[in-house]
Amino acid sequence: MILISACLCGVNCKYNGSNNYNEKIKEILEEYEYMLVCPEQLGGLTTPRKPAEIIKDKVIDNEGKDVTINFEKGALETLKIAQLTNTKYALLKEGSPSCGSNFIYDGNFNGTKILGEGLTAKLLKKNGIKIFSENEIEDLKDKIK
Repeated sequence: MILISACLCGVNCKYNGSNNYNEKIKEILEEYEYMLVCPEQLGGLTTPRKPAEIIKDKVIDNEGKDVTINFEKGALETLKIAQLTNTKYALLKEGSPSCGSNFIYDGNFNGTKILGEGLTAKLLKKNGIKIFSENEIEDLKDKIK
């Protein structure tokens, strides 16, 4: 089983109500068992919602509201799904404060990315799930062959 960020498959769950559809994921969907997840929605946030970024150890939206608890809950719910489905791999949206596996936005809401992990990616990784971003689809396919 592979967990996949729902936005990458065309589900309109991105903060602004749109998605991050990635055509390259089509092969994964055709060849492997998968489960779509949106940690932000699992954490109780609406779509659309205010953009949020990680600032130190908190997730703050662009109006200054602390939404860390929602992101933590979404990470825990995603982990529960992963454990219930015996998931070994996750394909997550890079840059997201939930799903970023290599990069996240810097907390200034100006589009600048820095090295870092989102809360869900970090929790899944800590629990033995191998994380790949949409930029690493070929690596994922090589790993699961």
